[in-house]
Amino acid sequence: MPELPEVETVMRGMQIALLNRTLNTVHVRRHDLRWQIPADFSQRVAGRRITAFQRRGKYILIRLSGGISIMLHLGMSGRIILDSPKTPTPHEHVVFVTDDGKRCSFVDPRRFGMIDLVRTGSEYEHRLLQAMGPEPLTPAFTPEALALCLAGKKSPIKTALLDQKNVAGLGNIYVCEALYRARIHPATPSKDLAATDIKALVPAIKDVLTEAIAAGGSSLKDYVRPEGGLGYFQHAWQVYGRAGQRCPECPQKPQCSGVQHITQAGRSTFFCPIRQKARDF
Repeated sequence: MPELPEVETVMRGMQIALLNRTLNTVHVRRHDLRWQIPADFSQRVAGRRITAFQRRGKYILIRLSGGISIMLHLGMSGRIILDSPKTPTPHEHVVFVTDDGKRCSFVDPRRFGMIDLVRTGSEYEHRLLQAMGPEPLTPAFTPEALALCLAGKKSPIKTALLDQKNVAGLGNIYVCEALYRARIHPATPSKDLAATDIKALVPAIKDVLTEAIAAGGSSLKDYVRPEGGLGYFQHAWQVYGRAGQRCPECPQKPQCSGVQHITQAGRSTFFCPIRQKARDF
């Protein structure tokens, strides 16, 4: 599933191409995605001007004139294709055509994505957004804020960071990378993190997300940028997907057996057992 950097990259690409354009026509080829697209979606959206873009967690919010917003989630395999061909491509479910002739398509082979409409100014009241935690790239995401979210939680820190109620937008790849940078073992119970751990973790999260966005995200399986280019942050991974390989810090340490792989809450976790030493819990 695309994570925060990928969603941010997609949103920025859409913003460059579509901001202040009018949606002349909107074609919904099938309404049955993860949830039903509103039956009158095309009629309610066509003719409106795109006034702003915003990301909340892994959701893209597209504000339109007239007080209505489109809420978009890419799901597992969803893609936005800008300047898509006029001939429908496979799994092309929604097509937006702007006043300057641009064609923007939502393609989703597995149909786990979603598109909905919400009143502008009330987006965060939507049932999928209302319980979401703080945005990690905002000034409000501080060590104190994260400590408050984690207080008293017995769940492993890796699992806690993936919970969107604690932090918005974090996903498996970037949590593994941030924990590595902060030298925290992924199985550490959240409540047992010291203040120094949290103080190291917050900038590690911010840095890894910022670097990933600058690289256009990580291209895995279905993800490409809206204009068709690939992300490149996968070349900078230090532990994710590197089981058995030595992390960048351990090439000269004979006691290092390489990056380890475990499963937590059904998700793959990668970490360095030397840099991220387990504690006695």
